[in-house]
Amino acid sequence: MSPVLEGITHRQILITTGPVALPGHLATPAAASGAVIFAHGSGSSRLSPRNVQVARTLNEAGLATLLFDLLAPVEAADRGNVFDIGLLAARLGAATDWLREQREARDLPVGYFGASTGAAAALWAAAQPGARVVAIVSRGGRPDLADPLLGTVTAPTLLIVGEDDPVVLDLNRRAQQALRCVNQLAVVPGATHLFEEPGTLEKVAGLAREWFRRYLRPAVSAS
Repeated sequence: MSPVLEGITHRQILITTGPVALPGHLATPAAASGAVIFAHGSGSSRLSPRNVQVARTLNEAGLATLLFDLLAPVEAADRGNVFDIGLLAARLGAATDWLREQREARDLPVGYFGASTGAAAALWAAAQPGARVVAIVSRGGRPDLADPLLGTVTAPTLLIVGEDDPVVLDLNRRAQQALRCVNQLAVVPGATHLFEEPGTLEKVAGLAREWFRRYLRPAVSAS
């Protein structure tokens, strides 16, 4: 197990949405400059080792992170739910509302980090009226599953795909053409879909850190 970073407050939490309580983990550095909510992909959870590693990099950069389960175990057993992007986006929206009610995070700008189907959920949720999401990063994502709403996303969006993940790379290139917001496609050399190759996940984490550093800035009040 990775050592606990100093100066970061950790909380195990529950997010209640309708009849479902979804467990999660909130990590908040002192004087955090922003908060990133993670949306994991199909077959994964808040315990995804890849997302945990990326979250740790973001914590080191002074960003709060919230990792939570998008589905209850009984729901996740139904593959229809796993690919129900509208449902996953609604859960992400509920988590965003919950985070904004927390004392340590209520004034922080919020971004989304989505993987696989979670990336589609992040884009879908960010496109909703009043979402106020200011940055999105997708890792090996399926933005094509949010196709009906891609043109309405306003948050700057970074799409990260492995060079050796040709099908998903093509889907991301097509989705990028539908985006009207500030966006970028970053291709990680030598990486496959899960970024299991040495150094590739570290590259993802670094790209995400710099994107969120650039765009997760507190809103400036009008004088």
